[in-house]
Amino acid sequence: MKKLLTALCLTAALALVAQTAQAKGDKGKHALTDEQKAVMKEMTDKYDANKDGKLDKEEKAKISAEDKEKMTKAGLGGKKKKAE
Repeated sequence: MKKLLTALCLTAALALVAQTAQAKGDKGKHALTDEQKAVMKEMTDKYDANKDGKLDKEEKAKISAEDKEKMTKAGLGGKKKKAE
């Protein structure tokens, strides 16, 4: 369940980045900021176990809560739900 939730959060984050880029007139191109690029490189370097240059579903599932928070602060993660 956690793997599915993590995958959904990362997918939603990428969709939001793409949508924001389109809203700014980038015609579908989503340009990451230097900070976002640095965070993505750090996460890939840290969690890419098979060294293929990208994170697969299993690798994404191993991202720590601290690193997920770092991604969120950089604008790469989904919004947290409010506690009810």
